[in-house]
Amino acid sequence: MAGSTHSVNNQVPPLVGYDVFSADRALTAAVERHLDPGLRDEVLGELSALGRTAGSAQVQEWGAQANENPPRLRTHDRYGHRIDEVEFHPSWHRLLGKGVSAGLTAAWDRPAGHLRRAAAFLVWTQVEAGNGCPLSMTHAAVPALRTDPDLAAEWEPRLTSMVYDRELRPAHLKAGALFGMGMTEKQGGSDVRAGTTSARPLAEDGTYELTGHKWFCSAPMSDGFLVLAQAPGGLTCFLVPRVLADGTRNVFLLQRLKDKLGNRSNASAEVEFDGTWARRVGEEGRGVRTIIEMVAATRLDCVLGSAGLMRQAVAQAVHHCTYREAFGGKLVDKPLMRNVLADLAIESEAATTLALRLAAACDDGGEQERALLRIAVPAAKYWVTKRCPPVAVEAAECLGGNGYVEESGMPRLVRESPLNSIWEGAGNVQALDVLRALQREPGAFDAYLREVGQARGADHRLDGAIKNLLTELADLEGVEGRARRLAERLALVLQGSLLVRFAPPQVADAFCAARLGGDGGAAFGTLPHSLDLASVVERARPVT
Repeated sequence: MAGSTHSVNNQVPPLVGYDVFSADRALTAAVERHLDPGLRDEVLGELSALGRTAGSAQVQEWGAQANENPPRLRTHDRYGHRIDEVEFHPSWHRLLGKGVSAGLTAAWDRPAGHLRRAAAFLVWTQVEAGNGCPLSMTHAAVPALRTDPDLAAEWEPRLTSMVYDRELRPAHLKAGALFGMGMTEKQGGSDVRAGTTSARPLAEDGTYELTGHKWFCSAPMSDGFLVLAQAPGGLTCFLVPRVLADGTRNVFLLQRLKDKLGNRSNASAEVEFDGTWARRVGEEGRGVRTIIEMVAATRLDCVLGSAGLMRQAVAQAVHHCTYREAFGGKLVDKPLMRNVLADLAIESEAATTLALRLAAACDDGGEQERALLRIAVPAAKYWVTKRCPPVAVEAAECLGGNGYVEESGMPRLVRESPLNSIWEGAGNVQALDVLRALQREPGAFDAYLREVGQARGADHRLDGAIKNLLTELADLEGVEGRARRLAERLALVLQGSLLVRFAPPQVADAFCAARLGGDGGAAFGTLPHSLDLASVVERARPVT
């Protein structure tokens, strides 16, 4: 029985029982903006249903359980037979099944498929980011497989299925399949051309035997994998099935699982190939070109994942400060805390708005939109993922000591926050990719200028930032050393343009003042005090 001195007051109710999608005004506005009106009711209803699922107490508990019970490697069965399996907590399978059934691998042939999937991915990864990895890999494998019409015809219906089938058996016997990816090796890291895994042609045309290793293999429990290996004609892309057509296990030796800082519910493995059967995807010697569309899709998912994580961090911070009282009033009403929350909110809204704009460009498919993606995806991947860790840390601090305690969920967000910047090419890789687009594909920068130019004249700080960017690009001497600076500025100007055109004036004003006009400090909570910060914070508040 509790003692008489123990009374619970001034504690914040948990943020549960709400619609994660509909409570996110920036996200709902972005979806409606890019959506064909004829699809509005269908898509918004679909996303709201997923949002209610994501916000339920039960599903949030699944996320906590999956994180607290990381996967376990089983190399052998009780009799000593090599099985190379990964065991997951039941909550992992529940989450992954919900993600598949929500269409997170089914974007490619649905109307507004990329837009609706992007919004759903942003919502669903807020529950537990780990299950986003196999969903992302499976989604992204489709364009790579389409370089081989026969492979695409065989595998694409399985990958885009809304049925989660967790059993390891031949893919042709399954109602749905998942894909992983293995590119990096011990000696190469991001330099995939330094890979030493070899591919020896077999008698059947297009089939090979692989020997080598992969230092990072994503989602090792999947049904198939896209990997790179050195064929006689050079670096080539291959499909490695987990189980062969006759029911036997392919040689897929799991050496160990990575003990990661975050993303602990998801398995990442070191894998050995030793006479592993594989099917060539695309032409020999064109492995990077074959897999590049997959990489572009997973990079956009890194932007979406970071945007989702930032949104969840900001939602938790604003929710806490709405209820918590200190020094004679609600924290949300204190001018300095309001400044911090508003600063976090504009960062989150800028990330969401940019991510959904890029997803809509994927649906469009036109030449100009493809050119825009060529420069905007690596710039967004560089900048948005870089902003995620400071947002998560500052949001946790808004909860005070409570935010440092595991039960709050904030430490999980903090641990997860650096991941998307590292995966699918770390910061320097993205910045150099932006530089390549600028130097080799003039159509990409032309498309970018047409996009940001739609807001020209609407805000003098944005106009000044565009002018400064053009000045920066006029001098390309020593440009590699300035590649990060250029990627940052390209992303910020694009975010500013989108917010000026589409966000409420108080949000755009705050962003342009602090991010483009130099009227903000190096830390969050340093916005000009004269802005309408209360409206910015209210827009970010999750309505339960």
